[in-house]
Amino acid sequence: MSQKPLFHFEISERKILLRLFDMLAVLITLALVGIIFEFDYFRINADHWNWTLVFLIYLNLFSSVFELYDLQKADRFDSVIKNVLLTSSLTVLFYILTPFFTPSLPTNRLQILFFFLSIAGALLIWRFLYISLISSPRFYKRVLVVGDSFDIQLIADALQKTDPNYMVVGYINTDQRLKTELENEKLKRFEVGELQSAIHKHHINEVVVASAYQKGLMFSLYNELSELLKKGFPIRDYTQVYEEITRRIPVQNVDKDFYRYFPFSRSNQNKFYLLVFRIIDILVSFMGLVFCLLILPFVIVGNFLGNRGDLFYTQERVGKNGKVFKILKLRTMIHDAEIAGPQYAQKNDYRVTKFGRFLRRARIDEIPQFYNVLKGDMSLIGPRPERPIFVKELSELIPFYESRHIIKPGLTGWAQVMANYGDCHDDSLEKLQYDLYYIKHRGIFLDLSILLKTLSTVIFFRGQ
Repeated sequence: MSQKPLFHFEISERKILLRLFDMLAVLITLALVGIIFEFDYFRINADHWNWTLVFLIYLNLFSSVFELYDLQKADRFDSVIKNVLLTSSLTVLFYILTPFFTPSLPTNRLQILFFFLSIAGALLIWRFLYISLISSPRFYKRVLVVGDSFDIQLIADALQKTDPNYMVVGYINTDQRLKTELENEKLKRFEVGELQSAIHKHHINEVVVASAYQKGLMFSLYNELSELLKKGFPIRDYTQVYEEITRRIPVQNVDKDFYRYFPFSRSNQNKFYLLVFRIIDILVSFMGLVFCLLILPFVIVGNFLGNRGDLFYTQERVGKNGKVFKILKLRTMIHDAEIAGPQYAQKNDYRVTKFGRFLRRARIDEIPQFYNVLKGDMSLIGPRPERPIFVKELSELIPFYESRHIIKPGLTGWAQVMANYGDCHDDSLEKLQYDLYYIKHRGIFLDLSILLKTLSTVIFFRGQ
């Protein structure tokens, strides 16, 4: 094509860019500080390469924990300041507390302050430049969607909400029965014959096809897309784009061809992976139960003052292959909380006691579930186990809901760290999308990502 689209960054490229330049900015700053101020605590040279390696490991670890690579937060400098300070503090703390792998503490303790200020200053300056220059409309990915009007509105909302740098410019309506314009005036409607001119005029980077699995494409539009493909222009399927950006499975769209869109992860049948995962479950469960015993006296006192009743409670939940088991938790609600019958726990639920709210926010109420993990009813990571009555209701309302039971439920999981608190049908659908994404992509790297996000949830008191 004669005119190339404006330059843009893919989602993965932005994360790589942030991570790479975080490390470069900090290392260059530390090198300059060492030269200018004779700072000798941290030196970058071949003799002490292991110091730099350990430092970068800590920096990347705590940057992930404190969400410096969350694209929605990376565009807001107020969030960046807080997360940079937390990342810098923990990186410096762990670095000076592991002298076996890092240099011994300097005799001049002022150098530690220089160390911290260099890291925090470098990150803040680079992130300010990123927000001001790179995270701007000129670098947005501009997309044109092919589909019917109803789907396009949902697609635009879902994609732009997940990634602020992914901009749906307009659409081509493939449903001739829908003649009404969208309420969103920012989305431009194009006719089939305007496709190639629209790509030139509006600097479109990609065409997303969202209607082929429903109605099939019009012959004239099919020919236009074929011409674009011959010229090397990127055209992608909506389910692929949705899954890549939101990291969820669009289960509401795959209809009867579910298994075509949902090849199960090999890790679900990998005996070595499952064996290692089970060993980790047992080890972590033992540590979790020991920690539970250590904090139990304080919880007993708090329960006596704030809850005034039984410390623990059990409840039936649905596990792997639909098997029902009893989950063990610390009680956080008032007595007779379900006198009117079973109901979803809600955000700011009036039935939760003040002490119970603290237990939930800190995720302490879930620590006894390590007993269920040790027994094998649950795993450390997996879909959240739901009550049988709700499973029955949701299975009738949401397609493929039962599919989340092909693996063990988890103490934490992809849906728990990514989705909103579920208290309605729409929230349950969103959580199912995340659960199925985990089942489809299950593996060591996704497991590590969930654990890091869980740490963030606990640290920032996001439990509910």
